[in-house]
Order: sequence, then C-alpha cells, then structure tokens
Amino acid sequence: MYDRYSRMNQRQPRLARADFSLFRPVPTRWHDNDVFGHVNNVVYYAWFDTAVNAWLIERGFLDPASSAVIGLVVETTCTYFESVAFPETVEIGLGVDRLGTSSVTYRLGIFREGAGQAAAQGRFTHVYVERTTQKPVAIPAPLRAALEGLTSSGERR
Repeated sequence: MYDRYSRMNQRQPRLARADFSLFRPVPTRWHDNDVFGHVNNVVYYAWFDTAVNAWLIERGFLDPASSAVIGLVVETTCTYFESVAFPETVEIGLGVDRLGTSSVTYRLGIFREGAGQAAAQGRFTHVYVERTTQKPVAIPAPLRAALEGLTSSGERR
C-alpha cells in the first residue's frame, strides 16, 4: 500500500526487530484511526512518548509529579513505511542512538505484532533539566548507566 512512500525513504535504512532488545506492546484504539482508515500520524508521537516515559517510570528514574530532574522533549521525528490500523497491537522497540552530557536521543521502531521490519521509526530527544529552573543538567549517573545499556554498543537490557 505504501510502496511509493517506501521508495521515497530509501535514504534512511528501515530498522529491523533485531535492532532492538526492549519492546513495549501497545494496543491501538478505535479513535486512533483517522478518516483514511489508518492510525493518524500524531498517535505515533504519543507512542514514542509513552514508550520512553513508561521505561523511565518503571525503572524508578522518573516520578512525573516530583522528580527534581526531568527530561524535556526538544526534537522528535518519524518516518512511515507501512500503515497500521485498529484493532492491531503494535510493539514499540526502544534503544539509544546518542548519549550526551545532558541529552539522550532515543531510537524507536513501531512494529506490527511479530513483524521483522518497522512499520514506522523515529527519534526522540530529551534534554535533562532541573525542574524548577528549567536549566540543563548532567544526566544523573544511575540513569546514564541504564541508558548506556540501551546503546547499540552497550549490553542491552
């Protein structure tokens, strides 16, 4: 269905399931579909946000109400290869492409359940700031260690 769009995206390699070791299943919802019968593009960005922040919360790196240091999104991108539609369940692959002093760029892939190649993929960059001042700070050491485990060169967890 999206063959002509896939050809437009030939400059960007399509990510494979093997490019990730961490996945989060997310069911699509009835209202995720738009008038064209597929999940609307804005939903993919919400899935990226959900995958990253759920990982941070589950591992104790983020308390949305009280953490002194928080990650603010400064950039996000998405490239689409295939459409996804309700009632599918997608699996979001999560990895780290770049780890700076105060920022991290996540690599994300949206996979149909069991599919080998991403239906869509993107990047999501957090800059860590002190909550009250909104000034950039170094990524806390325990979080940095966990993020290093999600890099392609690190031990994946």
